[in-house]
Amino acid sequence: MKLIQFKMEHAHCANEGNAPMANSQNLKTISTADHEAAKAALDGYIEGLETGSFTRIADSFWENATMTGVTPAGFVEGSWRELEGYVEQFGAAPEQISHVDVVSITPTSALIRIDIENLADGTDCTDFHTVVKKDGAWKVIAKVFHVHG
Repeated sequence: MKLIQFKMEHAHCANEGNAPMANSQNLKTISTADHEAAKAALDGYIEGLETGSFTRIADSFWENATMTGVTPAGFVEGSWRELEGYVEQFGAAPEQISHVDVVSITPTSALIRIDIENLADGTDCTDFHTVVKKDGAWKVIAKVFHVHG
């Protein structure tokens, strides 16, 4: 087994003779603006949980988006619209703290991780949102989550 060695001045491939890669390119395919736009798709979700506004949460989701995860009560799956009942039951979370990361991104899809502390029901949560860009707008198509104790 040959190892791949990377150097700043040349990229070498683990092929016969370690010849430089003739077609190697160092291209940035996803703009910083797209990273920020994909993350911003979750602004409505985060702000809606913080303020207790299901209308604001709805701004982040495609109509047929799904939601699956684990809570202290067990496994949950269904429509993202079930968040409406959560907001009605628990209200706003003014002490909520959120951290958002783009885990992976393509020109039309991204996986966004959100760590949220101090939700309205007193729990913390880790969410993974698959967002899709359609007609220039990034929105959530699927949410997978784990509620921590």
